[in-house]
Amino acid sequence: MAKLTSLSDLASLLPESDKNIPQTEQKKGYDGKPQILKVVLDSKKRRGKTVTVISGFQSKPSELEAIAQTLKKTCGTGGQVLDNTIEIQGDHRQKAIDKLKAMGYTVK
Repeated sequence: MAKLTSLSDLASLLPESDKNIPQTEQKKGYDGKPQILKVVLDSKKRRGKTVTVISGFQSKPSELEAIAQTLKKTCGTGGQVLDNTIEIQGDHRQKAIDKLKAMGYTVK
């Protein structure tokens, strides 16, 4: 067996069906750089109720509303858009991260 020296050597071992998987394009902000979103859990000033807060968007308000709607449906809960952040009721960090990555965002 030949020694693998680069990624192209490794790609030659993959079946044809795995080679043609399209890569999702990263979402870019106003400055042309990829948007890096932060997903955190917060309960301050909410009487002990937890909220998943997603910040770092550089989008139009209509785009934020559409993203929030998608996340609310994915998590099966309510939420809102406030000042370029999306708040989802409850601890849904992992679901939100998975969905945002599938939509093409870079998430921390």
